[in-house]
Amino acid sequence: MERVLTPPAVAFVADLVERFRAPLRGLLDARRARQARLDAGARLDFLPETAAIRAGDWRISPPPAALQDRRVEITGPVDRKMVINALNSGAQMFMADFEDSNAPTWANQIAGQVNLMDAVRRTIAYTSPQGRAYALDPSPATLLVRPRGLHLPEQHLHFTDAPVPGCLFDYGLFVFHNAAEQLRRGAGPYFYLPKLESHLEARWWNDVFTHSEAALGLAPGTIRATVLIETLPAAFEMDEILYELRDHMAGLNCGRWDYIFSSIKTRRTDPAFVLPDRSQVTMDKGFLRAYAQLLIRTCHRRGAHAIGGMAAQIPLKDPVANEAALGKVRADKLREVTDGHDGTWVAHPGLVPIAQEIFRNAGPNQLGRLRGDVDVTRDMLLEAPVGTRTEAGLRLNIRVGTEYLHAWLGGSGCVPLHGLMEDAATAEISRTQVWQWLHHGAALDDGQVVDRPLVRRLMQEEHTALRATLTDDESRRRFDEAAQIFDELATSPSLADFLTLPAYERLVSR
Repeated sequence: MERVLTPPAVAFVADLVERFRAPLRGLLDARRARQARLDAGARLDFLPETAAIRAGDWRISPPPAALQDRRVEITGPVDRKMVINALNSGAQMFMADFEDSNAPTWANQIAGQVNLMDAVRRTIAYTSPQGRAYALDPSPATLLVRPRGLHLPEQHLHFTDAPVPGCLFDYGLFVFHNAAEQLRRGAGPYFYLPKLESHLEARWWNDVFTHSEAALGLAPGTIRATVLIETLPAAFEMDEILYELRDHMAGLNCGRWDYIFSSIKTRRTDPAFVLPDRSQVTMDKGFLRAYAQLLIRTCHRRGAHAIGGMAAQIPLKDPVANEAALGKVRADKLREVTDGHDGTWVAHPGLVPIAQEIFRNAGPNQLGRLRGDVDVTRDMLLEAPVGTRTEAGLRLNIRVGTEYLHAWLGGSGCVPLHGLMEDAATAEISRTQVWQWLHHGAALDDGQVVDRPLVRRLMQEEHTALRATLTDDESRRRFDEAAQIFDELATSPSLADFLTLPAYERLVSR
C-alpha cells in the first residue's frame, strides 16, 4: 500500500476529485433524468443538436505507433498471474481490468496497482503455491487499463466526507505512477473507458485527461482512450463521443455483453422489446449487427480503430465440446474481420492463436475500409430480436447470475462458468432478463407464463442444487448472500441500475 498511496499520488487523486466530482454527479443525474423520460415513453434517437458534428468532415488525432496494430486484444483482471500470462499471450494488446472482471475489494484494487506498476517496469514476477515461476517475456503486449465506470464509488477512500469516484481512483493512481515510465519505454498511458452513455460524459473524461497532462507535465494528446460502446444511448452518439475525445481518442469497441444488458435496462418498460433466450441474441443479426456495423463505419470515417467484441470461450477438456466451442470463436472472428473490424477481444490465452490467424491477413488495421455501404437507422438500432423463451434459458440465467455473484463476493470477478469466462456483464444480463420476463409476464415456449410463483420455484430448485455442491460453511454462507441479492434484484418491482452497487455494499462490509 505504501508504494501506491504515496502522499503525492493521493494529492493528485484528491485534486482530480475536487475538480471533477461535482460535474460527474451532474452527469449521473442526467442519466437518471433521461431514463425517466424513456420510462415515460420517449424513444432514443440521434441528437438533432449535434447533427453538424455527424455531418462534419473531421478526424481524430492519429493514434501513436504503439496503438496502430490492435488485431488481437486479451482482457482480464489485475491479478498478478493473469497480468503476466496476458502480457505473454501473443496478443498485441492487454486490457488490464479494474472494472467488470475485477471484484473491487480494497486488496484487489491496491494489489492491482502494484501489479501494473511492476508490469510497466518489466519487473513483475510470480511463483505459484506449486512452485511454478512466471515472468515477462522480452516483448510483452501493449498495456491498456480500464478503470471502473462513472457510477461506482471507492468506499475505502473519502474526500470531504464522501467516497471518491472509483474511476478517478483507478485512473489517477495508474497515470500518476506510470505515465512517465511508459513514455520512456516507447508506449504511453492508454485507457479503456467503460459504460459511457453520452458525449457529455466523453467530454468529462477529455477534461480529466487535459488537466492530468498539464499537472503531470505530459504533452497534450499523450493520454489515449478507447471507448467501449456498451450502452444503448451511446450507440446514438458515436460520432459525438469520438469528437469530444478527438485529441485523446484511439478507437471504439463493441462491448456487446454490456450492450445487451443496457438495451434491456434502457427499454425496461417497453413490452415490444422482451428478449428471447440470451443464447439466441447474437451479433450476426438484428440490432446487434446494426450497432456493430455502424461502429465500424463511424470509426473508419474518423480515423479511429473499430475493435470487435469478446470471445468468452475457454478451452475444454472434452475434445468434441472443445472443437464446437472453438468453431463458434472462429465464426465470430471471421464475421468481425470480414465486416472490417481492426481487432478483436479474447478472454483466454488459448484463443489468441485462433484470433491471430483470422486477423493476420487484414494487415495492422483496416482503416481504409470506410464502409460507405452501411446505412443504419434509428429503427435498426431499436429492432427487437426474434426467438424463443424457454424454461432452460430462465434456469440458466438464475444459475449463472447466482454463481457469478457467489464468486464476486469472494473476491473473484473473472469466473469460468459452463465453458465461458464470465464477468459482471453476464450477471447483469442474467438478472435483468429474469426481471424483464417477470415484469412483462413473458410466455415460454411450453406455454408457461413467467410469474412470481414460477420464478420463485425455479430459483429455489437451482439454488438448492448449487448449494449442495459447496463443501464449507463460509462458501455456503456467501452463496446464501449471493442468492438473496439475485432474488431481490430479479424480482424487485423496479429495475436496479447495476447489481454491483448493492453487492459492493456487502463487499465493503467484510
